[in-house]
Amino acid sequence: MKITFYGHASLGIQVNDVDILVDPFISGNPKASHINIDALKADYILVTHAHQDHILDVEVIAKRTGAVVVSNFEIATHFEKLGIDCHPMNHGGKWDFDFGTVKYVNAIHTSSFPDGSYGGQPGGFVIEGEHKNIYIAGDTALTFDMKLIPLQTKLDLAILPIGDNFTMGIDDAILASDFVACDKVLGCHFDTFGYIEIDHEAAKRKFFEKEKDLMLLEIGDFIEL
Repeated sequence: MKITFYGHASLGIQVNDVDILVDPFISGNPKASHINIDALKADYILVTHAHQDHILDVEVIAKRTGAVVVSNFEIATHFEKLGIDCHPMNHGGKWDFDFGTVKYVNAIHTSSFPDGSYGGQPGGFVIEGEHKNIYIAGDTALTFDMKLIPLQTKLDLAILPIGDNFTMGIDDAILASDFVACDKVLGCHFDTFGYIEIDHEAAKRKFFEKEKDLMLLEIGDFIEL
């Protein structure tokens, strides 16, 4: 499993020969100006919630690639009306896709489309594929619901927001990694805006002091599990 960081909360996940994008907000992110969205492959696009900084490039990429959008019922309905193939889900539900199993789990946040219309309830994803299991928290506060995840799934990686203000910050993300029983963390949702700028070295040090590994990738860099 290969995971590429495209800035903010945008990710590319490759499982065998299947390409998955998560929350593509690339063309509107000046820090990701070197990423060409027209060159990105996508068989699926996973969307955690409807805020613009998570859906901006969904329509363009989905229409070019024919990708299936996977999200909550309201977001799926929105994109279906635009002529995009979708797979609707809701909290607690899971589905076996050709790349693995996806479960849509709780997140504590808000969710509305850029025009203010209702975007359903926000969520995250637990993905089990290629004998590797990952948790994509989405935009969320720390929540006890995270403790349910390791009761069913042993994680190899937790992808957590760490920018604070709109989501968890560093201290709560450390607790979240305890809740999901995973000490290997990929940080996201940081530095894009002034409100969520972080001190990278201080963040890594806090995780290290708790015997955890926080990875902060440069935009375009990847890790392999």
